[in-house]
Amino acid sequence: MRMERRAGQVITTTVGGRNGQPKQAISYMAERVVGTGSFGTVFQAKCVETGETVAIKKVLQDKRYKNRELQIMQLLNHPNVVHLKHHFFSTTDKQELYLNLVLEFVPETVYRVTKHYSRMNQHMPLIFVKLYAYQICRALAYTHRVVGVCHRDIKPQNLLVNTQTHQVKLCDFGSAKKLVPGEPNISYICSRYYRAPELIIGATEYTTDIDMWSVGCVWLSLCWDSLSFLEKVLLISLWKSLRF
Repeated sequence: MRMERRAGQVITTTVGGRNGQPKQAISYMAERVVGTGSFGTVFQAKCVETGETVAIKKVLQDKRYKNRELQIMQLLNHPNVVHLKHHFFSTTDKQELYLNLVLEFVPETVYRVTKHYSRMNQHMPLIFVKLYAYQICRALAYTHRVVGVCHRDIKPQNLLVNTQTHQVKLCDFGSAKKLVPGEPNISYICSRYYRAPELIIGATEYTTDIDMWSVGCVWLSLCWDSLSFLEKVLLISLWKSLRF
């Protein structure tokens, strides 16, 4: 897919043209920014032709870094992994190249859901804790065993959730990689509070187990308010001992 033009908040792109498929113009109107970070920016947008709401992740293509996200996203097809609809490239006036991933739109994140319960001074219902944890593990069983990809940045902010159906979807594969035995990897990866011990001590050879450590940290964040004072002290002591 390539970008044809951009006028204000409307982006028109061309899809198709491969394997005998006819080319088709699709326009998106950006509505608001829903996420920003070192990776780029995520917009909520609406397809002008169909009215469908999507998320568009805009990522700068820096030649100094290898971007595997598109190739990995094209391999994924699972109900607990965010779906890539299509993609296109765009350039700025400064000739900067951007990759735009058009994704299904899921309105909330597990992070914001936990914050909601915290503000209400309530515990997240145990049934939701179990349901979310099950779906996260289901997504990782697929990415690890079927696709062979390690996510390397599991955290509540990267877990989308539909609060009406409580379906969870893993997103943001910007740090993901297929791990090859014997091939070194960077250790400074994954958000600090969800980083596995082997990453903390600088290991460059690791497995998909690092994702499972992060899942445990996410699970803990979901039920933290339900833990006793003693349990919290023990867990904090364990975390500090691993940090140093």
